[in-house]
Amino acid sequence: MVTQKITKDMNIEVIVSRFPETVPVFMKYGFHCLGCAMASFENLEQGASAHGIDVKKFVEDLNKVVDKEKPTAAKATPKVKKK
Repeated sequence: MVTQKITKDMNIEVIVSRFPETVPVFMKYGFHCLGCAMASFENLEQGASAHGIDVKKFVEDLNKVVDKEKPTAAKATPKVKKK
C-alpha cells in the first residue's frame, strides 16, 4: 500500500518546494500561478477550487508523480544474453 504524500490541506508552495517533480502536473491542470502570492497562503483545495479543478483527482495525479518508482541501477542496466 502506497502512503499518500500530498493532501488537499497542504500549502501549494510547500508541495512545489518539497516535490518539484509535481510542477508539470500543476501545469497540466492549468495551475500556472505557482509563483503568485496566493500560492504561499492557499492550500491545495483552496487553489483547486479557485481554478475549478477536481481536487480529489488532482491530489491523485500529484501523488502518482511523487510515488513513481525511480529506476535502480539493477533495473536500469539491461541484461546481456550469453551466446
